[in-house]
Amino acid sequence: MASYKRNNCRLCGSKKIDMVLHMLPTPLGDHYISSDELLMKEKTYPVDLYLCSDCGLAQLPEVLDATEIYGRYIYKTSDSLGLVEHFNKSVSIIMTKFKLEKGSLIVDIGSNDGSYLKLYQSKGMGVLGVEPASRIAKDATLANVPTINGFFSEKVAENIVKDYGKAAIVTANNTFANIDNLPDFIDNVKRIMREESVFIFETGYVLDLLSKTIFDNIYHEHLSYFSIKPLVVFFNSMGMELFDVDRITPKGGSIRCYVQLKSGMRRRSDEVNELLSIEKSAGIHEGKIFADFGRRLHTIKNQIHNASRDILARGEKVAAYGASVGVTTALFNFDLDQSQLSFLADDNARRQGLYSPGKHLPVLSPVELVKQHIDYTFILAWMYNDSIIKRNKEYLDNGGKFITILPDFKIVTS
Repeated sequence: MASYKRNNCRLCGSKKIDMVLHMLPTPLGDHYISSDELLMKEKTYPVDLYLCSDCGLAQLPEVLDATEIYGRYIYKTSDSLGLVEHFNKSVSIIMTKFKLEKGSLIVDIGSNDGSYLKLYQSKGMGVLGVEPASRIAKDATLANVPTINGFFSEKVAENIVKDYGKAAIVTANNTFANIDNLPDFIDNVKRIMREESVFIFETGYVLDLLSKTIFDNIYHEHLSYFSIKPLVVFFNSMGMELFDVDRITPKGGSIRCYVQLKSGMRRRSDEVNELLSIEKSAGIHEGKIFADFGRRLHTIKNQIHNASRDILARGEKVAAYGASVGVTTALFNFDLDQSQLSFLADDNARRQGLYSPGKHLPVLSPVELVKQHIDYTFILAWMYNDSIIKRNKEYLDNGGKFITILPDFKIVTS
């Protein structure tokens, strides 16, 4: 699929979509490069956020070639602090809620390294993953998690039914927002569901994104920024029903949605109606709240630049912590480069020795903060502030200082 720009809403098809937040263009956020690639020119792509005035979906109209994004994708589920523990709780909730019998088939779309499906395996469930990133799919299969390497399509859905039967539960965790053609995707989900089956997906919640300034969740992979109102309308149009929802903590604030066929017998929960009311009161389907969000980002940018200017003027050294896809969003939108930062520190050994997309900041082990006598370190992976500060006590004990940018801009000395 070639890259292109949509002129209509991804969920309802309306052409009434308008830009509500301008973000600076970035390269593909997870394409950290080797030293051999430093002289290659990297393309940047728009990351402007649009809002549908008919259904209320926030979305990126720029759609990039999926094979370009996922062909060399290096993120793994196990990279995210606390995510496997969260999935463990999620599996227990789903097993209890739907009283799954041993041997029931769980199909996970966008299954990554299989961390989620392993938890179902341990409870006696049959599992199958679908994962487009070839290296990650191979690793999952080698770890005894059956995984189809490819994008979820009509052909893949038909082969699943032929070879494995229909699923009791179909899941798509942190995947649903990455899909452009959602009607086709849901048609294929329905192909592998029985009448009593449930489609369950976790995705970022735009209400949390806006209220907590989770700017670093905005990047090319995330095409949609969901709320309950447009999802209710969408699933109804697809012959399905969003009947329950849980608010959950990953990615700074997400939702776990439960969807059944329209012929399903489950009653719509009070939680769905409650969130519809909260969304209306918060005004998340109107442009003003996105404009306020943009002003907050500008304030953070000014705080970072003022602090780094003063630090560098004293002859001191500055680094940043984090080397993720979201950090690419931060580096470009806060205009941070090698003139301000010595390097990026990151705990993930697979990223160490690489360079950040576009800005080409080297990614080093956090031990280099002490070795290179870094005076101040901005925590760009701000959702992990507490964990990063706790695990880098030696850096603080040696006189280093962390600067958190969110939820508060402050200097941490111990």
